[in-house]
Amino acid sequence: MEDNRKEQIEALQVLTEFNGRLVKNMSILVKELSGERLDDTDNFEKAIIDAINWEIEVLNGTMELLNEGKERINKESFNKAVVALGEAVASKDDAKMAEQFKNIIPVFEDLGKAAEEVIK
Repeated sequence: MEDNRKEQIEALQVLTEFNGRLVKNMSILVKELSGERLDDTDNFEKAIIDAINWEIEVLNGTMELLNEGKERINKESFNKAVVALGEAVASKDDAKMAEQFKNIIPVFEDLGKAAEEVIK
């Protein structure tokens, strides 16, 4: 049990280092999808989606620890934001994707803050 907790804390430490860059890159992607598309926007989008998926995996593996003592992450609202983003990405509509990436940024900022709070 203690080993699992230690692994969860280590995963959250990595997430906190990673999260700020992800959020920053999502903001850049919103600009690109809002009319400033570059040659590598599709590759950039894929890399961001991969990073989002990694953070979701960490979230799923650490949810109990993240919400220990109080609810820091509401799984239902988090999932709703992720599903909305997934649908926008599936549509391949830049405007819809930009809007959903913009909507999910605060969700991932909250995840980063929650992780920082737990590992302190």
